[in-house]
Amino acid sequence: MNWDDTTDETAAERLVGASADREDQAVEAALRPKDLDEFIGQEKVREQLDLVLRAARARGATADHVLLSGAPGLGKTTLSMIIAAEMKAPIRITSGPAIQHAGDLAAILSSLQEGEVLFLDEIHRMSRPAEEMLYMAMEDFRVDVIVGKGPGATAIPLELPPFTLVGATTRAGLLPPPLRDRFGFTAHMEFYEPAELERVIHRSANLLDVEIGSDGAAEIAGRSRGTPRIANRLLRRVRDYAQVKADGIITRDIAAAALKVYEVDARGLDRLDRGVLEALLKLFSGGPVGLSTLAVAVGEERETVEEVAEPFLVREGLLARTPRGRVATPAAWAHLGLTPPRSASTGNGQQDLFGT
Repeated sequence: MNWDDTTDETAAERLVGASADREDQAVEAALRPKDLDEFIGQEKVREQLDLVLRAARARGATADHVLLSGAPGLGKTTLSMIIAAEMKAPIRITSGPAIQHAGDLAAILSSLQEGEVLFLDEIHRMSRPAEEMLYMAMEDFRVDVIVGKGPGATAIPLELPPFTLVGATTRAGLLPPPLRDRFGFTAHMEFYEPAELERVIHRSANLLDVEIGSDGAAEIAGRSRGTPRIANRLLRRVRDYAQVKADGIITRDIAAAALKVYEVDARGLDRLDRGVLEALLKLFSGGPVGLSTLAVAVGEERETVEEVAEPFLVREGLLARTPRGRVATPAAWAHLGLTPPRSASTGNGQQDLFGT
């Protein structure tokens, strides 16, 4: 079983999951900005990328290969499409898991037009033979196609037109150095600040013809976990609530009431997140507790807890990973309105040397 696929499916089922389902993909196509000036957030990345693209256009050359890393839902696919639009070039979209053999990659590369942008999502999940073929394609714009098998096999060099590869990954550390070094420009996508998400929400509400107040946008932004994709998804669910339960106008009270129905609290935690915290606090007195034991207590797979729930809880400072197991922080006790036991007062689930 591929646990990456399992956790992707679990994340996509959550309202605050960063993976995109089919509905998200359809809506995002309509909401995507078309150029860098329209793209909200990621100021440093936008400034650096703008220089790279302007310089390439001035030289009349294809842009350098670009590597975009960061969590799902931050705009890597959108930026790849903007790169193609800025360079006035067509774009070909594929993903690492779809390329299982070197022949799959060779077929894609050999059909590229000059200057075309090839967007390779989840590039770290590409097969090793295809990865090795990509080295030569990126550096020399050619690939060696192997014809035949065994001692009689021959390599036929195939020249490729200049193209720009845009690779996207959620796990940059899994990319081998030879591949990473062949990208002329690398950028890490950061989580968004609430003020930036408010701008995203106002822009999306305008495109969706939804009336929203500044306080309503702020309420949704605060629960969006720093991710535009989640902000847009929450906006659509709050819009539905406002249309059915109110006059269609999204205010702070309407947004809060809607997200209470969908079990997304003020910090963006959902049922799974709170379930992990409640088990850790109520059953294990704040820890430390092993991941497998915690997963059993929550009724989820170990990988689901580790890959889906934990990253956000750690980022929010509600949970800590230690060599002895998972430990709740004082912020976790405060968020759930619980009083920590005396043994949790040191912050690591242990009493000090004198038991005080």
